[in-house]
Amino acid sequence: MHHHKVMTAVFAVLIITGCQQTYKQTSITPIQKDTEAVTSQTTDPADPSLSSKQVDKPIHFRKSAVDSAFRIRPLPSDFDVNADPPDAVVPSPHADDDMPESVHTEQVKIDQALELCTLAQEMWEAGRLEKALDYLDDAYATLLEIDTDASLDITQQKEDIRFLISKRILEIYASRQVVVAGSHDEIPITLNEHVQAEIKRLTGPEKRFFINSLERSSRFRPYILSQLQAAGLPEELSWLPLIESGYQLRALSSARALGLWQFIPSTGHKFGLTRNQYIDERMDPEKSTRAAIAYLKELHNIFGDWTTVLAAYNCGEGRVLRTIRNQRLNYLDNFWDLYQNLPRETARYVPRFLATLHIIQNLDTYNISVETPSKPIPYRSVEIKKQLRLTDIAKEISIPADDLRTLNPELRHDILPPETYRLKIPTNKSELFLARLEKIETAYSAPRLLGHHKIRRGETLSSIATRYGTSVRDLARANNIHRTHRIIAGTVIKVPVSGTNAHTSSSNSTTAQKKTPVRYKVKKGDSLWVLARKFSTTTKEIMRANNLSNTTLHIGQVLTITPSGKTSTSPVYYYVKSGDSPFLIAKKHKMSLHRLLVLNRLSKTCTIFPGQKLIVE
Repeated sequence: MHHHKVMTAVFAVLIITGCQQTYKQTSITPIQKDTEAVTSQTTDPADPSLSSKQVDKPIHFRKSAVDSAFRIRPLPSDFDVNADPPDAVVPSPHADDDMPESVHTEQVKIDQALELCTLAQEMWEAGRLEKALDYLDDAYATLLEIDTDASLDITQQKEDIRFLISKRILEIYASRQVVVAGSHDEIPITLNEHVQAEIKRLTGPEKRFFINSLERSSRFRPYILSQLQAAGLPEELSWLPLIESGYQLRALSSARALGLWQFIPSTGHKFGLTRNQYIDERMDPEKSTRAAIAYLKELHNIFGDWTTVLAAYNCGEGRVLRTIRNQRLNYLDNFWDLYQNLPRETARYVPRFLATLHIIQNLDTYNISVETPSKPIPYRSVEIKKQLRLTDIAKEISIPADDLRTLNPELRHDILPPETYRLKIPTNKSELFLARLEKIETAYSAPRLLGHHKIRRGETLSSIATRYGTSVRDLARANNIHRTHRIIAGTVIKVPVSGTNAHTSSSNSTTAQKKTPVRYKVKKGDSLWVLARKFSTTTKEIMRANNLSNTTLHIGQVLTITPSGKTSTSPVYYYVKSGDSPFLIAKKHKMSLHRLLVLNRLSKTCTIFPGQKLIVE
């Protein structure tokens, strides 16, 4: 049974009266029978005009109401826990003979709602949680029939019982959500117009993506399913990475969400995923799966139904809670009540997932088949205490380096961190690796740093790679760019730089340079800093020789440049320490922040890490 009216009471407390903390702090044990007056804000969701009013006074339940609703008493031996709520009206013990008929009628309904609350309490104590919620549902339905115009006392009693019902529901949900299991073992598929639209996309223009994702899923789903089963979560959630990342470990969104489950850095950190100069565990399929399950369980404890959980997984629980808070409905049932007010991406996200489940259950109907499923690679974890490169390991044990990258995708630069690390090696090569481990040379160099470059009109990956002294392959890997992708002017991409690669190639070409002025025609990608390094001079000298008032250059502009006649001086490096910031480092070396950022190809929003090597003056 869908507890529509019960959810009204829940949100009446959680959202309107601001009792979110009640949910978090609710005890799993039943309420004691001795109850003190409590303070509450009263709001009738049926009347928007009352939404901002607060009644700050003690709630005084009538003595009969307190005794009836909070009394803990043994169940009679002939009590049927499966029986329907009583139809008989409970007479009011305080019904005065001279009470107006209208007030008397509403008081009878008040007492009947209280009796239903008592039955709910007894069902809860008997372990019949669903039955307890049924009784609370009927109690709330009775409240909705009460005419609050009868008297102020009736109005106050109605609000008191509304608070009581809400508190009961919070306690029942807290007691049953210790483990997400029971009736929450599947996600119902609603084939409405929104889901049908996503089905058409996934079986039409996006059919190839869908098939490729299915093929990749075969490598990861066995592990995901085992973890979902252990956690008591629906197995259908194993298909969530299909719409998140297409089961691509290095998938990166415009919002900087990364990996199979598309964690943003903050959420990944919250659920224990390490991210530093050497590794990013968001790309590890096993670690990120465990983190995703923990996150999904937390969201389910908040929202209770899986469609709303999925919406919160996509746009964050805060956004969904704000959407719920701003609703003007008398009650909130599920995701479809929120649908129109969620971000456009989220509004498509849940229907897209439901469409995925439907298609997977009807592959033949849509003429979809998996020809070459990816198989899991059997591996053995080996604890390594020396820093090695994956390419050196692969060469030593005669396997493709891509196999090691597939097994260890969290390694950001194909190099092991300096601390102890558990490396995954194909099972059939693990003994050979251990036998030859000492022969593999230690890699002492730090991984390449990542600067940022804003693509200009007319630039290509090749021209950008040449400008920064890197390769097209490294540039493509750093940005998850494939051959079929186009780069767009205005987009900011990451550029792998080692700190010296921008200068090494130029030093050889300037060794034989003499102090003879040369005329140079500015090309695409040139800047005063680049030209100064190329001709072993300074930007100030170039500006002085050409009467430049600023650093702006134009393609085709002719400059007179006087080389220094000697090779470029070796750059000075600074290793970032804990607590450092670009501003503090620049100040320490008596240089401008802008100069530090330019030298290291950093932007103002870049994050630096302890141990990172920066060029300073």
